[in-house]
Amino acid sequence: MTDDLDRLRKALAQAPQPDAEAKARAMTQAMENFDRAQGSARAPRQGKDRPRGAGFLNGVRFMSNFLSSRAFLATSGSVAALGLVLVAVLPLSKHDVSDAIGLSSEPMLADPVAADAAAGRQAVPAPSAKMADESFGQIAMPSPAEPLAAPPLPDAPGLIAPNTEAYANAPENPLRITAEQPVSTFSIDVDTASYAIVRSSLEGGRLPPRDAVRVEEMVNYFPYAYPAPAPGEAPFRPTVTVMPTPWNPGTQLVHIALQGRTPAIKDRPPLNLVFLIDTSGSMQSPDKLPLLKQSLGLMLGRLSPADQVAIVTYAGSAGEVLQPTPASDRQAILNALGRLEAGGATAGEDGIRLAYRTAAAMAATGEVSRVILATDGDFNLGLADPAELAGLIARERDSGTYLSVLGFGRGNLDDATMQALAQNGNGRAAYVDRLGEAQKVLVDQVSGALFPIADDVKVQVEWNPAQVAEYRLIGYETRALAREDFANDGVDAGEIGAGHSVTAIYEITPADSPARLTDPLRYGSQPAGADRTGELGFLRMRYKAPGESRSALIETPIPAALTTDPGDDTRFAAAIAGFGQLLRGGAFTGDWTWGDAIALADSARGADPFGYRIEAVTLMRLAESLSR
Repeated sequence: MTDDLDRLRKALAQAPQPDAEAKARAMTQAMENFDRAQGSARAPRQGKDRPRGAGFLNGVRFMSNFLSSRAFLATSGSVAALGLVLVAVLPLSKHDVSDAIGLSSEPMLADPVAADAAAGRQAVPAPSAKMADESFGQIAMPSPAEPLAAPPLPDAPGLIAPNTEAYANAPENPLRITAEQPVSTFSIDVDTASYAIVRSSLEGGRLPPRDAVRVEEMVNYFPYAYPAPAPGEAPFRPTVTVMPTPWNPGTQLVHIALQGRTPAIKDRPPLNLVFLIDTSGSMQSPDKLPLLKQSLGLMLGRLSPADQVAIVTYAGSAGEVLQPTPASDRQAILNALGRLEAGGATAGEDGIRLAYRTAAAMAATGEVSRVILATDGDFNLGLADPAELAGLIARERDSGTYLSVLGFGRGNLDDATMQALAQNGNGRAAYVDRLGEAQKVLVDQVSGALFPIADDVKVQVEWNPAQVAEYRLIGYETRALAREDFANDGVDAGEIGAGHSVTAIYEITPADSPARLTDPLRYGSQPAGADRTGELGFLRMRYKAPGESRSALIETPIPAALTTDPGDDTRFAAAIAGFGQLLRGGAFTGDWTWGDAIALADSARGADPFGYRIEAVTLMRLAESLSR
């Protein structure tokens, strides 16, 4: 150790002596560079989006270039010490320190403005010589009693904001004993948000939060080729299939499929669309407002000249940025979308009220009016409680205007609020995590998303206790209805759009199955007139034609015999139902594994023109790996 110190002292003693002329030339050149950069810099944007101390950091970047120049190295052996002082006294992020001492992976540009642009940061003016002197004067004597404040989370590179996501869900439906509760009632659900959120989580390398998994939304994400109604029949047709349960030997799955009719394009009514767009500060990231604008732009090509579009935004206060405009004037609509920028708080209540007023002014007899709310759900001005917002939407619903909710972004996604709005606004909720999802929701399935064929669709199953000892509805926890709600036309329920398919799956235990978990009652009695052999139960459905106030009834028995060939659609839906249950902990799936789910889904992919089903198999494999 002593020998090393001696060699170090000798090396330092032989260091070049300062050259006053070289130092003066280098300083003169440095000041000229600063003056040139100052003239080309743009004025900084004021407000919370400007990073604190950004001007000072540009000074540090310049000085790091100067201090590392050959001229200066020839004049002083103390550069390293100065760099250590800078790192020690400044509460900078790792990114900023790297930039300051020249260790950034980004190329160092001579022009600080260009350097900021290359890094994707807000441009700031380069410091003058006076600014540099003042800045270095400030860091030379930091006050221990008054430490420099760290920048707020949104402005600090490399820091992660807290996760405030909230999800709408409930505990999984329990096992029901048929003799005690023979009737099951629920509203249909055509939302798909949960599947896209699950995909976003898995592709991000983490299992989704359990409450983010709504099994019925995962199942209903996929298009199915169920039998459609014939001309002159009801707007949708039910099909019932019975198959063995993949995960629980001794039980059966009763698969209820509803397929809506698809009217010809020429027969659809004119559409009045109000894009209600969240432009608050929380929408700044690329997967929020920029993706939102691209997504809505995709839809325009599928609208007809008879359709109209208006745009309302909200952030701090609400405003109409595009008056009702014919859909044929596509460029005007795109220009209005392109001008939108994020900033401010989220006055969601004001925006909703203005959007509904705009839609009402656009409406005419025989036309369909719909508000499309695009947001991360982060309401923080006006009404913010999901229950209060749901009440507001329920009152606006009486105007006949439908509501669709598109969610964007992660981190502060308020799924609970978006679900409350969609379920109470005669609408649906989807989550857009990529442009391909926007293509699916707003282009490929635009008819089902925008044109309703049946409102307030309710399902009720009366199970035959002579055939079914126990049953459990898989999913639809947030869509449960009281038995008396089924015939009450004043109770809201879900809508079916043109061409929509809806799936519901029950797991049942036959009365004589060894898989039965409850013992039969000693004094149980068979209801009079019940068929002990031919029917598992009886299916009833109620719906209203759009604009009508009275419901119509559809009824059909559920056969007791197993379906000979369930088909790929039914088997794939069962695989996705199992997938969702595994993501929620697998309380009812026994020893069924991820490998079993993957094998079933892969074998039942069938026709998959858009690749949705093979993507689901890939997600299952990701979930299997992450669960380990």
